Amino acid sequence: MDGIKYAVFTEKSLRLLGKNQYTFNVESGFTKTEIKHWVKLFFGVKVVVVNSHRLPGKGRRIGPILGHTMHYRRMIITLQPGYSIPLLDREKN
Repeated sequence: MDGIKYAVFTEKSLRLLGKNQYTFNVESGFTKTEIKHWVKLFFGVKVVVVNSHRLPGKGRRIGPILGHTMHYRRMIITLQPGYSIPLLDREKN
């Protein structure tokens, strides 16, 4: 479960909770199949589809040195009807 950083709560992700879709930020090196496997094992739910997109890192400047933060992936996980992730159910109401 080291790959999943945290659940995301934005306006869009809260709207997707009504469609039984959950949003997580994950490490950029993990694939959709690995995340699907971890969600099945950890939460005990059946996953239908995993959608993902890569979010770019933000630029940072420390004096004359230009740098950037690490980029990460955002996964939108759709569960079968009747299944839910118990820790995030409170956000639906």
